[in-house]
Amino acid sequence: MTEQATGAHHPQPRPRSGGQQSAPEHVTGAKSLIRSLEEVGAETVFGIPGGTILPAYDPMMDSSRLRHVLVRHEQGAGHAATGYAQATGRVGVCMATSGPGATNLVTPIADAMMDSVPLVAITGQVVTKAIGTDAFQEADIVGITMPITKHSFLVTRPEDIPKAIAEAFHIASTGRPGPVLVDIPKDVLQAQTTFSWPPQSDLPGYRPVTKPHAKQIREAAKLLTQAKRPVLYVGGGVLKAHATAELKVLAELTGAPVTTTLMALGAFPDSHPLHLGMPGMHGSVTAVTALQKADLIVALGARFDDRVTGKLDSFAPFAKIVHADIDPAEIGKNRAADVPIVGDAREVIADLVQAVQKEHTEGITGDYTAWWKDLNRWRETYPLGYEQPADGSLSPQQVIERIGQLAPEGTIFAAGVGQHQMWAAHYIQYEQPSTWLNSGGAGTMGYAVPAAMGAKAGQPDRTVWAVDGDGCFQMTNQELTTCALNNIPIKVAIINNGALGMVRQWQTLFYNQRYSNTVLHSGPDADGKQPSAGTRVPDFVKLSEAMGCHAIRCESPDDLDKVIEEANSINDRPVVVDFIVHEDAMVWPMVAAGTSNDEVMFARDVRPDFGDNEDD
Repeated sequence: MTEQATGAHHPQPRPRSGGQQSAPEHVTGAKSLIRSLEEVGAETVFGIPGGTILPAYDPMMDSSRLRHVLVRHEQGAGHAATGYAQATGRVGVCMATSGPGATNLVTPIADAMMDSVPLVAITGQVVTKAIGTDAFQEADIVGITMPITKHSFLVTRPEDIPKAIAEAFHIASTGRPGPVLVDIPKDVLQAQTTFSWPPQSDLPGYRPVTKPHAKQIREAAKLLTQAKRPVLYVGGGVLKAHATAELKVLAELTGAPVTTTLMALGAFPDSHPLHLGMPGMHGSVTAVTALQKADLIVALGARFDDRVTGKLDSFAPFAKIVHADIDPAEIGKNRAADVPIVGDAREVIADLVQAVQKEHTEGITGDYTAWWKDLNRWRETYPLGYEQPADGSLSPQQVIERIGQLAPEGTIFAAGVGQHQMWAAHYIQYEQPSTWLNSGGAGTMGYAVPAAMGAKAGQPDRTVWAVDGDGCFQMTNQELTTCALNNIPIKVAIINNGALGMVRQWQTLFYNQRYSNTVLHSGPDADGKQPSAGTRVPDFVKLSEAMGCHAIRCESPDDLDKVIEEANSINDRPVVVDFIVHEDAMVWPMVAAGTSNDEVMFARDVRPDFGDNEDD
């Protein structure tokens, strides 16, 4: 399999403090910025020009190494950069002007921070003398984004631009990845300076620990071989560390069951017999229950998020915790760790494999026979599934399942947020890393279309499907114009149930079916006649065609495969399919917010019966 096909990592050049210096060039600050982006290995920039960043756009026109994608909204630029980073392993780059341009990047920056995505956001700023005067289009974007970035730079001297860019890329891509902001005033971009590469870099205090402590690894291996009911709880950090091969070795060596979080889908093959599925609020019954009844949880690049733990003080009451993470702030933040391990997930897992092998050579192996008997019984009794609507309309689960089944190998899927996101997590099989993109921590509606655009820009030879809801789609669909004009032929499935589906589900379950402001279509007319199913205003087919896309509407299960195959066959422009689906479909299983995972519901009014086998 090629490196590209695996979504493999393309390392970013890191700043160096020594080495062969390039000959000095007399340039503007703006030219220095473009040259710096070229030297750190950036290839694609998503952005929109404006007054204060405009000086940077002039030399970018002459660059043969940078591709700029002119988006229609800065939020689209940020999510596209995120999708690009998630699909390629490279740092994503977005660019915007000051004031509203910069503040429109706040949502994707916060999104990237929550999901540990390497992102560099470059913003123009008003001239240095005007900073702090409430000048036209001024916003303190460094102050605004300080809580949601790994670091923020305000560059006040043109000679500091190369250093700031080199350090920004290094910080974004090392340790726990995340977003970095570089804010540059207009007069700094216009000023004359000297460019040479590499710059002298100095980051005191920034020393991410990658190598785990050997004593902690040995302790973890001992617990793993002594446990009766272990679970490998795998988070997105395993994907960020490109540790999927090592994870497979560890799982098969120990025979321990594996759960992969929403952010880790694809880190371990869904089809693997050791895989229990996704844990959490809408996780599989087996994955949720395995964590609850485990006597050992080995958390790898996961952060014990509230969507996984449910009511925290009732989470996994019988389990000892081994918690490995590259970010020491995460360890013990939500759940105390019996064995804390700070380090890169790839190195942690590789060392853990060796330590477990040493235990095995000494005759100490885990016996999980009884544990697997329980797990397999739960898997057989409470599998994922759905019912077809009695009225013959389209099931949203079936739509998403068939998209996954008919997609070419290596297809990348990006999802919006809500019911369709959970169905895409459940009913598409993820066998490879970097094939599932979503907004996990922030839960950003409108993420799917621009993220898919960024993924396709970074992986042009791969098929990219955006699975979106009719609510999410209306937030960022203008980026389909960007796709059409820039030869970025993504495919979009609108799961159109005429409502803000997940919120409507909560209103059904917890608010006595009082659907306050979640219906996206018009209500009954004066004669009491109900409108057609799904959102029809706007007409997504006409809207998509107006933006240069091929558009199809599908309302019948009989047409499902034909429509999906038509979408897969068109690769010269974006394709949008408006799937009109049943509005009452719900996401199951479910753990209600604020309740214990012990209260997981398999379906509405159906609570699993596990028996009383949790106590040793």
